Amino acid sequence: MNIFILNSGRCGSTTFIKACQHIANYTSAHESLLTETGAGRLNYADNHIEADNRLSWFLGRLDETFGDRAYYVHLSRNPEDTADSFSRRIDFGILKAYEQGILMHKTHQRSAHEIAADYIATVESNIRLFLKDKSNSMDVSLDMIKKDFPVFWKNIGAQGDLDKALKELDIKYNTS
Repeated sequence: MNIFILNSGRCGSTTFIKACQHIANYTSAHESLLTETGAGRLNYADNHIEADNRLSWFLGRLDETFGDRAYYVHLSRNPEDTADSFSRRIDFGILKAYEQGILMHKTHQRSAHEIAADYIATVESNIRLFLKDKSNSMDVSLDMIKKDFPVFWKNIGAQGDLDKALKELDIKYNTS
C-alpha cells in the first residue's frame, strides 16, 4: 500500500517523513519525484510513504493512479503560522509559482501574507475535496502530531521503532 502525506507545505512534512524513516516495512521520502513528468511523476514504489506539497496539483492523476487503494494523510498546521512561514518565501518556490504563475501577478500586488493565505486556503480546499470519498485517510495536525502519529502508525500497520519516530517529531526540520 502506498501512503501520501498531502499538505500545503510549511507544516511539518519533512519532520513527518523523518519520523517515518523509523518504519521498517515502508520506504519513505520527501519530494522524491518532484522533477519527474508524465507517468514518472507518480511512479512510487509499492509500500512507500511520500510527502510532497506539489501533489495537491496532481490530485486528479493521483486519484486515477491510486484511487482508494492508497492511504492518505492530510497534514496541516495553524493557517496563520503557515502563512507567516510562507510569506518569508514569497520570491521562490511554490509561493512564487502561485503568485506569478496562477494569479498572474508580475509584481507583488498583494502582501506576501495575503498571497500565502490564499495559496493555503486553495490547497487545503483541494485536499479536502479529494479526500471526501477516500475510505483510507486521516487528518494530522502539526499541533497534535505526537498524539496523531501513533494512530497513523497503527492504521498503516507500521513495524519499526515507534519511540525513535516520536523523538524525531521533537526536531524542527526545514525551518524558515
